[in-house]
This record gives sequence, structure tokens and C-alpha cells, in this order.
Amino acid sequence: MGRRKQVLQAFVSALQSLGTMKKSSRQVIERYYSRMTLDFHTNKKIIEEVAIIPFKWLHNKVNGFSTHSMKRIQRGPVRCISLKLQEEERERRMDFVPDESAIKVDQIEVDRETLDMLLVLGMVDIPGLVKVDLVVVVP
Repeated sequence: MGRRKQVLQAFVSALQSLGTMKKSSRQVIERYYSRMTLDFHTNKKIIEEVAIIPFKWLHNKVNGFSTHSMKRIQRGPVRCISLKLQEEERERRMDFVPDESAIKVDQIEVDRETLDMLLVLGMVDIPGLVKVDLVVVVP
């Protein structure tokens, strides 16, 4: 029996109520966060490797709650799970830089009124600025 299984066996073998099952699931997430995914079946294999759970129904409950918690972590902060993990996840999302900027455009179309406002502000020399006639549609 590996060292990992011995460590996790202590708290997983005591799973009898829903509260301890959730606590155990949170501990698995905290210890093996980098290996856990958003897929139930992948998490099932990971938890089989790192924990000894005596019953199939209990195994499925731990897997289901772990997968549910991982999806919640993706959306935002989750209570009772290490804040360090959530900080890392938030930083990873904030550090994402797209290949192409969504605001970089070749032409900026403005109407006469907007062009007058830019003239007053002294910003008429913006590259790619193109005046467009405003078309009014009367129903």
C-alpha cells in the first residue's frame, strides 16, 4: 500500500455521513488540485489512485461532489476550500492574454457629432478615424 493511500485512508474510511464525505472530498481537492479536472470519470480514476473507499456508492458520492466543487471553483470563490488554490486559479484566468486584441481595429467609424467632439478635445489625428454619414430611418 502506497504512502498516499495510507494518508487518505484515515479520513476516507470514516465516511458515514454526508458532512464527512464533503470534508473528505474537499481534502482530496486541496491535496490533488493540479490533477483534478471537470470530468467525473477522470476524477473517478484519480480518486481510485489516491484514496481507499470501501463502497461504490460512497466512491461515487465523493467523485460527484469533487467534480461539482471543481466546477464551482472555475466560476469563483468557494467556501471551505483553501484560498491559495482559488487565488492561483484567479491569477491564471487574469494572466490570460488573447492572440489578437478585440479592440484593435483598422477603421473607427464615427458620425459628424462625434467627430466634432474629438475636434474640440484635440483628438482628430487618431489613425483609422473615418467619418460616416448618419442615416435616420423613419418608420
